[in-house]
Amino acid sequence: MSDIDSPHLVVLTGAGISAESGLKTFRDGDGLWENHRVEDVATPEAWARDPASVLRFYDERREQTRRAQPNPAHRALAELEAASFRVSVITQNIDDLHERAGSRNVLHLHGEILLARSSADANLRYPVEETSTNGTIALGDLCDKGSQLRPDVVWFGEAVPRYADACDIVAEADALLVVGTSLAVMPAAMLLDQAPFEAPCWLVDPHARDLAPPGVSSVAEPASRGVPELVARWKAQGDFVG
Repeated sequence: MSDIDSPHLVVLTGAGISAESGLKTFRDGDGLWENHRVEDVATPEAWARDPASVLRFYDERREQTRRAQPNPAHRALAELEAASFRVSVITQNIDDLHERAGSRNVLHLHGEILLARSSADANLRYPVEETSTNGTIALGDLCDKGSQLRPDVVWFGEAVPRYADACDIVAEADALLVVGTSLAVMPAAMLLDQAPFEAPCWLVDPHARDLAPPGVSSVAEPASRGVPELVARWKAQGDFVG
């Protein structure tokens, strides 16, 4: 059976799945991200005010990403794809842990930390390793059009350019799996509304029973336990029923 004829699972992932690999999120605390105010490191205003500090912050996050390793949840999703299921991952995370686990179809809603992009043309994107000898972005590093490079990250207050693509993917789902996110961040919060009415949906989160909206099955487990359990069941069944 070809991938195109296989059951299509669309997976929406957030910070909770990466947290189990040691990558922190400001939403776990009091609005701080690695002891920085989000307003100081993750907004266009912060970039305009102090680009050197913003670049330094993301250089540190990039190094953390390189050291982190995929966890059992990432690997289970890749294993499901390897078992001839069609799996599309839409992630709010900027790390590459899904790809390193083996997932082939990953859409990053909020950008990719290991890429740099032009501050003048968002379509000009480059692997940081190719633009720098030490894996960082520095003031004076320029795109092909001569503009300063910045992290390929969607900051608060910026549009989410791949949201329409994500909606198209969700609309083709036979089933949905939400992992490590409450889907409280807009516009990702509206993605479930794009799914076919009959598509079953599961939410894997330690607080899933409190977070799951009506019609969504809750799996109150950390991602590293809940996702492998579901994947094992689906592989045994050959579909997403039950």
